[in-house]
Amino acid sequence: MLQAEMCDRARMARDARFDGRFFTGVRTTGVYCRPICPVKPAHSAHVCFFPSAAAAERHGFRPCLRCRPETAAGTPAWQGSATTISRGLTLINAGFLDEHSVEELATVLGMGARHLTRLFMKHLGAPPSALARTRRVQIAKQLLGETSLAITEIAFAAGFASIRRFNTVFKDTYGQPPSHFRCHGHEQSRSGGTVTLQLAYRPPFSWPLLAGLLADEATPGVESVRESEYCRTMAIGQAAGWFSVRPILDRNLLCLVVQSPDYASLKHIMERVRTMFDLNANPGQIGRHLEGHPRLASLARQAPGLRLLGAWDGFEVAVRGLVACDVGRDCTVTVMRKLAATYGQPFSSSGAPHVTTLFPAATSLMQASMASLGLSRTTENRINTLAKAVVCGHIRFDPLITFDELVSGLTRIANFDLPAAHWVAMRTLGEPDANPFGAPSLPTALVPQWLDTTAQETLRPWRSYAAMLLATSRSKEPIDAHSS
Repeated sequence: MLQAEMCDRARMARDARFDGRFFTGVRTTGVYCRPICPVKPAHSAHVCFFPSAAAAERHGFRPCLRCRPETAAGTPAWQGSATTISRGLTLINAGFLDEHSVEELATVLGMGARHLTRLFMKHLGAPPSALARTRRVQIAKQLLGETSLAITEIAFAAGFASIRRFNTVFKDTYGQPPSHFRCHGHEQSRSGGTVTLQLAYRPPFSWPLLAGLLADEATPGVESVRESEYCRTMAIGQAAGWFSVRPILDRNLLCLVVQSPDYASLKHIMERVRTMFDLNANPGQIGRHLEGHPRLASLARQAPGLRLLGAWDGFEVAVRGLVACDVGRDCTVTVMRKLAATYGQPFSSSGAPHVTTLFPAATSLMQASMASLGLSRTTENRINTLAKAVVCGHIRFDPLITFDELVSGLTRIANFDLPAAHWVAMRTLGEPDANPFGAPSLPTALVPQWLDTTAQETLRPWRSYAAMLLATSRSKEPIDAHSS
């Protein structure tokens, strides 16, 4: 729950660590702002605080045009685990309520609509429908200010069902039609068929750690990792494209460049990238917890801004895990390159010269023979089985699936051991409290014997971050298993 005194200190200091964690309503102007708003702070007697932008709008406040609340870092997950609120927010941000009702959302979350609404009102100050409405408007405002996409494209990309509804909701929120916001001087870009956007996060952010992990795992042709940029191909439905991400560290932003023949899925792409790079995390809270663990304190202090590296494609992570189990970590990249080149779809784009291949779809691997790749018959069968289960819908890698359901499918159908299933599901869904210790994806030398059940419990609710810390430290000195 919000503490007014803490929020007031944070906004007076323009503390970027609190960006997106609360919003300030200014009673004298009727505007709500981010804690980092550059405008001279209002007197403390004239402000109030809200846990979400939707809550501020529900109380009659309009978004500030200077600090642009639509570009704030996302709301962090509750309690660091897959709670109802956390999963509900994930589904809303992914666009679930663009095509479904609140009642259907409640059914997916395993409760009644009235109880779900009560939970959202308690923790976020607004019902699910208001949060979805605000998110649509926020995406639209950002696209209006940062791209030259047509207004019709923006309306549908943001999740509105019609232009009329888009215009009505937008004018209700901002008091101006969408076309008005084409004239506010923000950089617009759609050069070379690409769209450039900025995604905010709370500092600190350790890009070198993420870049190191991405480089270790990158599939040549599908992904390219350079010192300050990550690029990969992507398939959205029948469309093929690419995206790249690079940090703007002095502004607490990631620059996202997207090339796609169809920008109707742009919100979907933005949310997946936010999950992949864990931009909604609260790194201060997570870091303090890990630094309080006697075995991990030293490593945690060396990794400020640690993020839970997600995955663009959970199926790709699962295949990589099976390959790694068979050929070992050192040979995995070589086999993955051959796999992508043999069964993937060639891709060409002048804007992304370092990526040339789409990772193979599940349909391409259902009956694929992989002996020539250096894989055993057992691993070939396991990849075939995994691919068939994905094609048949028995295993799904999408936000609608729960963490437990994905783990269950991977263990029951694809014969993953439990730690490996946790690792894949953690990377796919961004679950902060998975238990992947002992998975082949972790360096075996850094899965210490002291990390028994009792030790793992002390890491909750951030066990995934502890695992990521171990994974990023493979080039560092091993943890002293005898330290106190």
